Amino acid sequence: MRRPTIRRPSPADALAGFSVALVLIPQSLAYAQIAEMPVVTGLFASALPLIAAAPLGSSPYLQTGPVALTSLLTLAALQGAGFAAEDPNYVALGSLLALIVGVSRLLLGLIRGGWAAYLIASPVMQGFTSAAALIIISSQLPKALGTNEIVPDGSTIAKALWTVSHPGQWSPVAIGISAMTLLFMLGGRRLHRLFPGVAIAVVAGLAISQLLGDPGSVVGKPIGIPQGLPSLGLDLPWSSLGTLLIGGAVIALVGFAEPSAIARLFASEDGVPWDANKELIGSGFGNLASAISGAFPVGGSFSRSSVNRLAGGETRWSGGVTGLIVLAFLPFASILNPLPQAVLGAIVVGAVLGLLKPKAMLAMHRYSRLDALLAWATFIAALILAPNVQYAVLIGVALSALVHFARPLSLQAIDGAGDAVYVRPEGLLWLGSYKRFDELLDDVTSNHAGQDLVVDLGPDPALDPSIEQTVSHAREKMTAHGGSLQLSHQMETAD
Repeated sequence: MRRPTIRRPSPADALAGFSVALVLIPQSLAYAQIAEMPVVTGLFASALPLIAAAPLGSSPYLQTGPVALTSLLTLAALQGAGFAAEDPNYVALGSLLALIVGVSRLLLGLIRGGWAAYLIASPVMQGFTSAAALIIISSQLPKALGTNEIVPDGSTIAKALWTVSHPGQWSPVAIGISAMTLLFMLGGRRLHRLFPGVAIAVVAGLAISQLLGDPGSVVGKPIGIPQGLPSLGLDLPWSSLGTLLIGGAVIALVGFAEPSAIARLFASEDGVPWDANKELIGSGFGNLASAISGAFPVGGSFSRSSVNRLAGGETRWSGGVTGLIVLAFLPFASILNPLPQAVLGAIVVGAVLGLLKPKAMLAMHRYSRLDALLAWATFIAALILAPNVQYAVLIGVALSALVHFARPLSLQAIDGAGDAVYVRPEGLLWLGSYKRFDELLDDVTSNHAGQDLVVDLGPDPALDPSIEQTVSHAREKMTAHGGSLQLSHQMETAD
């Protein structure tokens, strides 16, 4: 079989890679802090991992590197295994976790196990990501409001509650810097989708720091950002390998679900194929490079992938260009030492707001009470177990299996507009029920040959290629008999 050729990088890739680097450099510092890692490890996770992943993935747009969700899962895996940020091996343990994630994804890709990315049902993922966004925002509130140096020790939620309940301790300077950063990030998008809001916020933050002399907590205190390239090697705490295996496996799966959704969306819009197995291999090598670089697990970023696409990226090499730019920046990284922490806190808040979807969560029961139950159970479990949120995912998967056996999937007729026949899955549509969905849809198309059929799959379902293939075959069957088949993701009729 002839292997697909790898396109050469183009000038557009260079421009797109540079545009992404402007966003990634400050983001990488903030995401390292979510994992309670030294900020320089975020830069290390943004250099060689991108270069290693670039020639091996499938999507021309997907940008590898530190992401908020994976950073939170890294913190959860390390703290859940009993390791604190004060542990002298903490950074090395993060690298060991990246190695586990890298090997897991690489093996999954080699054995064509891309289907594993769909093991987590869509409502479970929605509940988890909403809770994760709330936890991440809570972790940044002390920075954004200027209380991070005086907030009492405690859990992330406890620190956020203390900060919110003590407005007298808020710093007007930090609040102003945070508001400015969010204005540049969110307001700038109204001017142009490629408005470099993050980069401008960083420059403005550095300028404010110079003007005020003491803007409060800054990135370079108490330990400045070291200059220079990462030291390569695998001098890791191997005795902790077994302790981190479960956490690494959760990151390998959960952390891949998000980038796979991004890549599928772009591939669908462009009308081109996407290969989950190739993406797993690319991400696997990216995480191996992160482990060797002394960094932590990496994933795929929706915001940076969107910037890459909008900036005109044409091939996977644009990610490699981004990595090269970050690598070239490392010897000068200390220029970010005066950057106010409020800038980083606001950058994270602005980046994860899109994951927080209260309206969708509240409206979910109107479509399916089972989906709502799974989403809210996972959401509540993640908040209760924080920072050990990885166990909330396992709870959600276990509940999915229970629902799957307690209420087998069926296709039920529902009311719709016009003369078309409307059907909707009753029960849980996920990896465990895909084969049954194939059989049910085949029966429905046989019974309604020559008619117009609309299959309502609910809001934003996560469908793997086997489901898409099932629908494609059913559509061909209906068309051959003079009918049609359409998918709907908008109807919200009650159970």
